[in-house]
Amino acid sequence: MKEQTKPNLLVLIGPTAVGKTKMSIELAKTFGCEIISGDSMQVYRGMDIGTAKISKDEMDGIPHHLIDIHEPDYPYSVAEFQEQSGRLITDITNRGRLPFIVGGTGLYIESVCYGFQFSETGADEDFRQEQFKYAEVHGAEALHHKLEEVDPQSATRLHPNDLRRVVRALEVFHLTGSPLSAQLASQKKESPYHLCLVGLTMDRQMLYNRIEERIDLMLHQGLVEEVTKLMDKGYAPGLVSMQGLGYKEIVSYLQGAYSYEEAVELLKRDTRRFAKRQLSWFRHMKDIEWVDVTDSQNFSANYEKIHGIIAGKFLSNLEYTSKQSK
Repeated sequence: MKEQTKPNLLVLIGPTAVGKTKMSIELAKTFGCEIISGDSMQVYRGMDIGTAKISKDEMDGIPHHLIDIHEPDYPYSVAEFQEQSGRLITDITNRGRLPFIVGGTGLYIESVCYGFQFSETGADEDFRQEQFKYAEVHGAEALHHKLEEVDPQSATRLHPNDLRRVVRALEVFHLTGSPLSAQLASQKKESPYHLCLVGLTMDRQMLYNRIEERIDLMLHQGLVEEVTKLMDKGYAPGLVSMQGLGYKEIVSYLQGAYSYEEAVELLKRDTRRFAKRQLSWFRHMKDIEWVDVTDSQNFSANYEKIHGIIAGKFLSNLEYTSKQSK
């Protein structure tokens, strides 16, 4: 049958701090996976603490791809992620392994799952530079307000500090007269893969508590020192990478715009808001099997639920399920 000719693709998504990393390693061991990072920030070398990048020890021997592939001044894009992921999925499948995307960058992951087309809209470099200048003079919030007026859906999805993507959304509207959100909504949403999409969710307050605990841990691990080192190497605050959560706020503290306490509070608030936007993005995606992991202490029960979903989806591929005999 036609469906069976499509390569299998396992995907685990969810908001930041929900517990994707630990779950993904256990699933990868069971189903013979290689993991493709679906996080737009973990591609950058030297940005480890603020991105909650998985360590070699945590990988536990599972191959991981698209981590530490660029320097922080590289303008990584969704189109590049899509192209690289497509090649990796083919390579991993050809090796008899199961490709497994794990992450929280919604547009990146959805673009791979459904083969989005990105090549039709051109560029207007003058317009782009005008928008960056506008943000410099009036602030990121003012530029974000311009996006709200022409494309409220994209404005809801994008953080004001994500200048590159805010400018790109404005540029798409400027060039086509059509909002980026409408163009994304019109994508065919037909997957080139035999997909198993699993989403992790949990009680909102518990998630927010976990986010705050994670940020406290990042600070304890040396987030301020990590950002200082990046700045000392000459990576400018305006870079896309340095606008990421955990970096922009600490840069502002180091430059004297905020006290340490204010920067930490801002980081916690912005990360909570980011998690909310992640969930709203994932909620509009189809085909996701949601698993509530609020009872995070009961890891084995949550794992069994997800194992059952994957085994059910890929049942005809017995090599993936035979490894779990218990």
